[in-house]
Amino acid sequence: MASTSAGIVTGLTAAALTAVGFLAYQAAATVPAELSASPNGAGGSPAAAASKAPRDKRHPTALPSGSGVGERVVYSLDDDRVWLVGPRNRVQHTFRVMPSAVDPAPGTYAVTSRSGETTGSDGTQVEHVVRFTSVDGVVIGFSAAVDGSTAPPDPAVRTGGIRETREDGDAMWMFATIGQKVVVIR
Repeated sequence: MASTSAGIVTGLTAAALTAVGFLAYQAAATVPAELSASPNGAGGSPAAAASKAPRDKRHPTALPSGSGVGERVVYSLDDDRVWLVGPRNRVQHTFRVMPSAVDPAPGTYAVTSRSGETTGSDGTQVEHVVRFTSVDGVVIGFSAAVDGSTAPPDPAVRTGGIRETREDGDAMWMFATIGQKVVVIR
């Protein structure tokens, strides 16, 4: 009887693993390119998008051309600036940020999680946290310090919080819901 029970358990386990594998395949096959876990949406390497997007030198706050299409958050690593881009490629809000100690690679990501208020990886109380990727175990996202500070990060501490003012954090929170595209450029 024990061998019959073991055979049944083995058969049920194999069937369950097969079903889970099939469902995982179906889920992976139906994920839209802009929500894929890979930067650049189509499995391309982040280095493929590493070239600097052209800038309008007369209007430094203008949305860089080559920063994507559709509704999106655009984050420039070189300019420490964010653009919230709505329908018809219109900028709804732009603002400067204090970069984190760890930068994401240029590419296309999606908002993966949000928190109303928490403690940042540097110990600061933050609000309106909008996360979109991680680098070597460091979670990267936008946040506003509850005390309003935007101090530069300690380069000796690996943190991923891209700090914005509370007002800009409110705008980001309203705009960047789960799944929203985030384009990181140089």
